[in-house]
Amino acid sequence: MLNVMRDHKTAQAELRGDCERCFGLCCVALPFAASADFAVDKDAGTPCRNLQSDHRCGIHARLRQKGFTGCTVYDCFGAGQQVSQITFGGQDWRSGPPEHARRMFDVFPVVRQLHELLWYLTEALALPAARPVHADLRKALEKTEELTGLTPEEFAGLDVAAHRREVNVLLLRTSELARAGVKGRKKNRRGADLMGARLKGADLRGADLRGSYLIAADLTGADLRGADLIGADLRDADLTDADLTGAFFLTQPQLNAARGNAGTRLPASVTRPGHWTARV
Repeated sequence: MLNVMRDHKTAQAELRGDCERCFGLCCVALPFAASADFAVDKDAGTPCRNLQSDHRCGIHARLRQKGFTGCTVYDCFGAGQQVSQITFGGQDWRSGPPEHARRMFDVFPVVRQLHELLWYLTEALALPAARPVHADLRKALEKTEELTGLTPEEFAGLDVAAHRREVNVLLLRTSELARAGVKGRKKNRRGADLMGARLKGADLRGADLRGSYLIAADLTGADLRGADLIGADLRDADLTDADLTGAFFLTQPQLNAARGNAGTRLPASVTRPGHWTARV
């Protein structure tokens, strides 16, 4: 579990998937359908055909070439190792009875949601502008962390959607405070349909882009400094030479799903995806 007193970077480092300490839960518990992201169909609770007996992916280095791009953009926010090693005490889903596996697969997506909230709350606490709500954010962080320590039986009765709504009120207030300090006219494009939009060089400083659909949007050279990107769909969005300095609530899975290059400027909380092209 997280230590709420740790620094921002250390706390968020713990909220990244660690496959070495996980029993391949994302490769079993989650379903996927044959599409541009996945080469085949797979039902929830059924092991992916590429999952090996040691819980490692047999085509990990060739996922994109084999048609499993969806796997390369996914991150469990550390829920995999939490469920494997803490919730179920290191007991492999393969070694127990079927009901043990089913409970593990049911718990995993719930803990993933809680860990995603921990990511946002940790980032919110690192924003100086959000100082007026820091006390409430800490309480929410502590409560969320406590929930990750529930037993498998207790998770069955958890209303995670209600908890998300409570936390979202604080995250909305955090966004308002953080964006208020960004110079320029701030656009409100919350939930907007911007699929394929031509936004090359657009001034989106301090913009509210929560839940917006930016699929395949051209954001080449766009200025996204101080923008709220929580829940924004960046699949195949072109972030070449865009400036996301100070953008917040941006997650690694969102970034992994986008395109960019060496000239794309990023917040310190995320890393440059390995498949992005270099500047030419």
